[in-house]
Amino acid sequence: MSKTVMWFRKDLRFEDNTAFNELLKQSKLEEELICIFQLNPAQFIADSFNHKSFFKSVYAFVESAKAKKIKIHFLSGDPEHSFQEFKETYPDWQTIYFNLDERGFGRERDQKMLDFFNGKQIKVYAFQDSHLHGVKEIRKPNGENYKVFTPYFRQWLTKPKRSYEKTQKIEKSFSQLSHPIFEEGQQAFKQLINDSELPFEYDCGELVAERYLKEFIKEYLHDYGDTRDYPALDQTSKLSRFLRTGELSIRKVWHAVNAEPDSNGRQTFISELCWRDFYNMIYFDYPQQKNEEIKEQYRQLQWNNSDYYFDCWKNGKTGYPLVDAAMRQLNQTGWMHNRLRMVVASFLTKDLLIDWRWGERYFQQQLIDYDPASNIGGWQWAASTGTDAVPYFRIFNPITQSERFDSKGDFIRQFVPELGNVPNKYIHMPSTMPNEIQQSSQCVIGKDYPEKIIDHSKIRSKVLSFFKE
Repeated sequence: MSKTVMWFRKDLRFEDNTAFNELLKQSKLEEELICIFQLNPAQFIADSFNHKSFFKSVYAFVESAKAKKIKIHFLSGDPEHSFQEFKETYPDWQTIYFNLDERGFGRERDQKMLDFFNGKQIKVYAFQDSHLHGVKEIRKPNGENYKVFTPYFRQWLTKPKRSYEKTQKIEKSFSQLSHPIFEEGQQAFKQLINDSELPFEYDCGELVAERYLKEFIKEYLHDYGDTRDYPALDQTSKLSRFLRTGELSIRKVWHAVNAEPDSNGRQTFISELCWRDFYNMIYFDYPQQKNEEIKEQYRQLQWNNSDYYFDCWKNGKTGYPLVDAAMRQLNQTGWMHNRLRMVVASFLTKDLLIDWRWGERYFQQQLIDYDPASNIGGWQWAASTGTDAVPYFRIFNPITQSERFDSKGDFIRQFVPELGNVPNKYIHMPSTMPNEIQQSSQCVIGKDYPEKIIDHSKIRSKVLSFFKE
């Protein structure tokens, strides 16, 4: 009996899963269908929120598969070695379905595996599933890639988007077999789950993702353009973590948003979906961007990589309340409000003149919604080293950002409790509090809350000369 494999990766769902749907459509009743998840230690980021949350989502997916009488089998180790062993064990395995990764580590892996499958005469059905448009779909008339978002967005809007496919009734039967080849992978997965405890609540799975989507559409979408920048309101979509694991289909999001009446919030959110495609395309065209500035003229910048400053930034002890609240939110919840991601990235790269790569890698560890393309793109944007980045002379002021987007200090007090009794007048600049106010608010600067580690008002000339040199 011929065997066909479905290889799941960061597409942890059955609804509108392109490769899985094609498998159901094209496979014959007599074929033995085997679902695989391959554990590659080279991709692990051990003891990180990123790593632990992802495998919690894998566990939820495995459990949901059981309810559909689908068993997910695990392979472990180098992908090529794993599938070589699988082929030797099951010589009549002839076909594989999976959803491609178009950038970064996953792209390199897929290119190697496509060569491997072709060499073994294994028929491959591979699909772009994770984005509304693939990396080569939106190009200039001359075939070049876009480097600026706005003209990309204009063309992106004119392109038809694929519709999403609801789950069809699964009438095919899937292999429940147990074989020694899967035992090592199963044990490795059990160990990953045992090591995946998080210090905060993490709800996951297809049904949870759908609930988040419905709640966002109903409660927050239409005011999104007005409310998304205010962290205390907490009215962003929170969908990014489900999109990064594939627990939610991007086409389902697009369909749900476009089923709603037009509004400023709806248009703003649609542009955010386009940014996701844009950064995916940029990572494809600049595969070295995780370690190298896109703008060549900034590849020789001599960053001031101070371990002391970096630790203050990481731990939310810079003396700038909005920066500190944002970093503590990240460290306590594995997530950070998008406006604050820009603020803390600007502070690290422009105020402290610390290499953006340090910040990007810290986010890679801490974020439960870590997406390499968007995260690297955001950091290079803030550092003025990427494509369509903020100009080097634009420096976010952490105090005015705080006054504008957390005017009463509600968000600050939530994550920096030592500032809980500080009057609104001083909440954005507690270092300016007179001694008697410090005593009455039980927040002595330098004791209960740190002094400013750097004076933002004096940083501008230093940044300008740093970039001009």
